[in-house]
Amino acid sequence: MSALSRTDPILAAVAQLHPVPDDVAGNLARIGAMVRGAARDGARLVVVPETATTGYFIADRLDRLAEPEDGPSATALAALAGECGVYLAVGMAIVADGTYYDAQLVFSPEGKRVATYRKVHLFSAEREWYGAGDTPVVIDTALGRIGLSICYDFMFPEFIRRLVDDGAEIVINSTNWISNDFQRGMGWTGEAVESLALTRALENGVWLVMANCIGSEAGFDSLGHSCIVSPSGKVLASAGNQEAVATADIVHESEALAQWRSIATYRADRRPGVY
Repeated sequence: MSALSRTDPILAAVAQLHPVPDDVAGNLARIGAMVRGAARDGARLVVVPETATTGYFIADRLDRLAEPEDGPSATALAALAGECGVYLAVGMAIVADGTYYDAQLVFSPEGKRVATYRKVHLFSAEREWYGAGDTPVVIDTALGRIGLSICYDFMFPEFIRRLVDDGAEIVINSTNWISNDFQRGMGWTGEAVESLALTRALENGVWLVMANCIGSEAGFDSLGHSCIVSPSGKVLASAGNQEAVATADIVHESEALAQWRSIATYRADRRPGVY
């Protein structure tokens, strides 16, 4: 990967797909096709949804679907990242020391696993399926400092703020936001998901790349709307509600961004002593 300046555009991609439960080989093939397509278009960072290799509702199959962080699926994904010359982030169910984790693995353009993040905030029945992680993860890359997160983590603004305070310039999120008729009636829609992403980007002044699933599983619908958002909260690309790859440029330094940050001094204006 050639050296980048702070003013060079970095093409980021979100791969929005329907992970089919229990079809690891098929899911890896779908991920591979989407990552290769994004790489051909010039992407240098590709983010894939939560539990993308196995499907989400797999609690009764974790004993055979969860893999070590350097297991067969991770090995295949590392090779894919190396083949395509991209940073690749994929949500996976992993097992370590007899405990299952909802994890996000990051692979480098050199074909190496460079990070494993274990989901800190577990939603609802996930607490019965997985162990909770306890460590925020921010990694140094050729693209800048990247903070890792999974799905429900986004509901905790202080957690995303912690990633930014730890130096994250890009926050990535592998997710599977789901809904049913009741939840949609209460307003939990793809548009709400996208609004949540832009709020996290805006309040922290950070680039944000969120990859969601699409399709139906176990009576729920994944809401899509995977997106790439600028530090001003502008949605630069969205995959909407279909299986698709969406891309947009990340630029760490520009005149427009400097002007925006001179106005949007949100972090500096905090008064933690009051709250």
